[in-house]
Amino acid sequence: MSEKPIPEISEAARPYWEAAQREELYLQRNKNTGRYFFYARPWAVDDYSTDLEWVAASGRGTVATFTIACFPLFESYANDLPYVVAVIKLEEGPTMMTNIVNCKPEEVRVGMPVKVTFEERKDGFKVPQFEPA
Repeated sequence: MSEKPIPEISEAARPYWEAAQREELYLQRNKNTGRYFFYARPWAVDDYSTDLEWVAASGRGTVATFTIACFPLFESYANDLPYVVAVIKLEEGPTMMTNIVNCKPEEVRVGMPVKVTFEERKDGFKVPQFEPA
């Protein structure tokens, strides 16, 4: 069985992943408008400003939509079957795709409150996931 992948880290996303290694969820925010966004970019999604900052997020949100994976896309996920792939609406506004862990797939519902948790992978690398709040 192969190990679960870890991401290739772009310079734009480096602060996000550095925070994740400390088990913190950080988001980018446009200093001009106060709008949060995800995924990491070198400019804001609302006005293309490059005046951005990284801010600690609450780590809370709700399930916006989800699916239950019954077949692994990668061999490294075979032991997790079935598992939930979800889109989370974060309290700060952005959405992010993730897995829902630490609950039975059949218990996941749209609108379910969730909180961030961190899955440890190869060499201790941590990946944000979400679990029931």
